[in-house]
Amino acid sequence: MQEYKETLPEVDLSTLSSGSTIEVQTKSRHYRIEYLNGDHVRISGHPQLCPYPVSARLCGSRKGFDEFSKGHIVRGMQMVFERAGDSVPVTTSEIMEVRVTHDTRSRTSSRG
Repeated sequence: MQEYKETLPEVDLSTLSSGSTIEVQTKSRHYRIEYLNGDHVRISGHPQLCPYPVSARLCGSRKGFDEFSKGHIVRGMQMVFERAGDSVPVTTSEIMEVRVTHDTRSRTSSRG
């Protein structure tokens, strides 16, 4: 598989191809996300909630109570996801860095 990595200030899920990998460094954790399609992902990185890859819905990013970016992972905001079968959203600490690994055989644009 040919691939390339890039560090971005923001990732729009709708621009990713299935199989893309997103690495999110927050203030307290390092998450690894495999993008599947739509808002469906497999996520790992939290020792209690997702110590190994689990199916989840990536809702987006939030800042405070009034700012939400649906379907985006944004540096400086907090990532929000829901594990499959659990309707309680998980909100991470502040996102410090976002890296995407693309499979160059698929659609590779991630700028939005």
